[in-house]
This record gives sequence, structure tokens and C-alpha cells, in this order.
Amino acid sequence: MKQEYINDCPDYLRSFLTNLTLVRDRGDRTEEAYYIDIRTFLRYLKITNGMSSRSDEYGEIKIADTPFEYVKKFTLSDAYEYLGYLKNIRHNSTATRARKSSSLKQFYNYLHKKAHLISDNPMIDLELPRVKNKLPKYLSLEQSLELLKNVNSKQQERDFCILALFLNCGMRLSELVGMDIKDYSRDNRTLRLLGKGRKERIIFLNDACVEALESYLKKRPVVESEPNAVFLSRNNKRIDKRRVQQIVEENLKKAGLGNLGVSTHKLRHTAATLMYQHGNVDTLVLKNILGHKSIATTEIYTHLSDESMKKAAESSPLSNVKNTNKPKEIKSFKEE
Repeated sequence: MKQEYINDCPDYLRSFLTNLTLVRDRGDRTEEAYYIDIRTFLRYLKITNGMSSRSDEYGEIKIADTPFEYVKKFTLSDAYEYLGYLKNIRHNSTATRARKSSSLKQFYNYLHKKAHLISDNPMIDLELPRVKNKLPKYLSLEQSLELLKNVNSKQQERDFCILALFLNCGMRLSELVGMDIKDYSRDNRTLRLLGKGRKERIIFLNDACVEALESYLKKRPVVESEPNAVFLSRNNKRIDKRRVQQIVEENLKKAGLGNLGVSTHKLRHTAATLMYQHGNVDTLVLKNILGHKSIATTEIYTHLSDESMKKAAESSPLSNVKNTNKPKEIKSFKEE
């Protein structure tokens, strides 16, 4: 558990997070997400119970001293007022409110069933805000090629390799920054990735990725303090997520694609979409490449391209068949 959690974390929240990581084997990012969601909830409890003022700087409200009694007396109707607060005061989106509601349900489920700190679970019937399914944004094949052609920086090989891996392999940002040199097998042309929930998977690299990796590794400085990380910052430290995001943003602008709202995660969507649309990759294979837990998550890529559906319709062998046996025109007549 990160030190910042320990320093500002009541015992009952700390035990919940410990259960997540040690018993349920959730990853650091999941732990952090739950901490942030429950921290928001506990700050709200301090405000509504008079321990903090609504005029206080919200981000400065500490939660370590939040009495468990506030949590214990919280009801289902209180929860819906909390959701209203998230929407109207915090201006959280529907997706964010749905996630925080889910975190709250998990938290109370733990307090009731695992920690036995409450006699019943008031959140068991809490309904989550309905989130509309949105098709993910992605770059077209032409835009992807334009992005790769316009990489131009002081660390050319590194930045090109990062973009090539995102666009060819569909890896997550956390997977890319967490890559170690030992994870790359030159002989087998494979890469080991550590995904969500610390689940490992092996992906195969195409010629473009192998060439990009080899070119970069030849230029990568040998640093005693950081011998394992594949990608290094200019300070010879393992590159962090924000720097990778900046590299993507900078190169999108250079390619004239900076106004499309594309992020590192959208490059993951791009890779998946291109593999499905242009590579005819089966969804089960795509699921394994992307490290999805459920095939339902992968199947969104089967609905992305109207152009693909249009081409499929036009490829029918009956697409040009026309009605050649039209009935003769019937002339109108007047009754005599």
C-alpha cells in the first residue's frame, strides 16, 4: 500500500484496500482507484456531519479521522443524496458516478460480509447510474500511418518505438511503462506484459515492432540505477505515464491530428480496430492479445466501422441483381 494512503486512511478503509490487494489480488491501479472513490465518500461524510465546511478546499480535507459511526449510520436514501451531490456539486459525469457507486457497494459489501463491522449492507439495493455505451474513438489506417511518419524528436527511436507498440500491439499505458528488458524475447519475437490484476500475457511482435525495439535498444543508455526498464526518460529513470502521454500528444500535433481527442488509450482502441477491420483477426484471438477478461469487452470492436458493414453489404454476390420482370403499367379507366 502506498505511503500516502497509510498517512491519510482510517483503519477500516486500510483493511478494505488490504483485502483488495492481498486477498483478491487486485493491482496497484485498482487499489488507487478504490482509495480515491472512497476518499470522496468520506470527505462527503465529514461535510454533511459538520466536521468540515462546504467552503473548505475539497482536495485538502483529510479522511484519516472520519469516525466509523458516520459510515455505519449511512442509509440507502443517504446514498442517493450522495449521488445527487456528485452530479450537482462535484459535476461528475454519469460514468464517474456509476464507478463511485460501484466502489461504494464493494466497500459496504466488505464491511458487512468480510470484516463483519456492520450487521447489514444498506447498499445492496443501490442502483447504479445507467451509462450509455459509447463507441471508442480511434485513428483510421491513414491517420495511423501519418502519425508514425511524422515522429520527429531528440529521442526519435524511443518515441517511434512507443507509438509503434501502441498501434501494433494494443497495449495499455501501464503495461508499456512497466516493460522490462527481460520481458522481450528476441529469439521468440515475443513480449511479456503485466496487465490488470497482475495477470501476465505473452504477445507476439511483428516485423515493425521488432525493428523498432531493436533500433531503440541499441541507442538506450546503459544505466546502473535503472538496468531493467525498457523505456527511460531523459533523466535515465523509468519513463512515467505522464511523459508517455506527452509524447503521444506532441506527435499527434506534429501529424496534424492533435484536435481529435486521441489519447494513449485511444491508440489501444486503434490497434484493436485495425486488427479487426484490416487483419480479419478473430474476436477470441483479439481478446487474448488485448488481455480482456470478457469477450463482451472485445466485441465492441465488431460494431465500430459503418464502412466495414457497408463493404460487407456491397460484397454480396446478389448486390447487383435487379428486378427484370417488372409488371406492366396498369392504365386507369373511367367507368362508363
